[in-house]
Amino acid sequence: MTFTHRLVPSPAGRTHLVEQGTGPLVLLVHGFPESWYSWRHQLPALAEAGYRAVALDVRGYGRSSKPSDVAAYRMLELVEDNVAVVEALGERSAVVVGHDWGAVIAANSALTRPDIFRAVGLLSVPYTPPGGPRPSEVFTRMGGDDEFYVSYFQEPGRAEAEIEPDVRGWLAGIYAALSADTMPAPGAPDPHFVSRGGTLRDRFPADRLPAWLSEDDLDRYAEEFERTGMSGALNRYRNMDHDWADLADFGGRPLTQPSLFLGGALDASTMWLTEAIRAYPATLPGLVASHILDDCGHWIQQERADEVNRLLLDWLSAVTGD
Repeated sequence: MTFTHRLVPSPAGRTHLVEQGTGPLVLLVHGFPESWYSWRHQLPALAEAGYRAVALDVRGYGRSSKPSDVAAYRMLELVEDNVAVVEALGERSAVVVGHDWGAVIAANSALTRPDIFRAVGLLSVPYTPPGGPRPSEVFTRMGGDDEFYVSYFQEPGRAEAEIEPDVRGWLAGIYAALSADTMPAPGAPDPHFVSRGGTLRDRFPADRLPAWLSEDDLDRYAEEFERTGMSGALNRYRNMDHDWADLADFGGRPLTQPSLFLGGALDASTMWLTEAIRAYPATLPGLVASHILDDCGHWIQQERADEVNRLLLDWLSAVTGD
């Protein structure tokens, strides 16, 4: 695959992006723990269909800037990175599509900057309007005697101490844990939780890779995190209470732009938020299409690349008129 790599100015200093094609701009935003590379199957498909496809490394990942201040990873800072990318590419607007944390970043980009983001696609994580209880209080109540992974990530250095001594092995484990063909069997300990005194990795499958992930793909991911460390990626989780306060003025507000949702039927992110999906008539009044893919886990655009490409292109054709 041949991709064009660029660095463009952003509020954090610089954003690394990968680009293919010309035409209407489609900005692709990855989640944790990934990089622009998670969109490797979508970039050429979008370009061949006549779109200007751009996948970025989110702040703290890959070749984008990595501020040392934890507060630099607040949601509104990441929204401004997305705006800066659109402007640096000489465009006035874009369709924004995100997966995992990228879906949340995409949703908030569309919510707070509707002048820039004219349509929004969400993969794996459903839209929930800002507001409600403080996130840290919700996560603390989850899991009973076990600790929810988001709470586990809060203390700087704690998760890094688990992951960084063996980045490649840890990534292989989390990718397998949340993939349809390698996830733990029903009734096994949930890999989203940590036993007291334990680690997340204790519950990951060992010595097997999901079908969508080659050894070379794993090397690509691992090499980036081995070079950068994990703190930039984990700092996103450490700002959820700040985001809750920063977005208070948008509490309960729907996303009105044309939208798309794609989820995996076996993905906890989709299953936990079924009520959010049922609320779409109120929270996503511009929803054009919503699909739950059978026998699919969390890494949806990699697990089911061809199907996601087809659904994404059908939606883009409807919302861009191309």
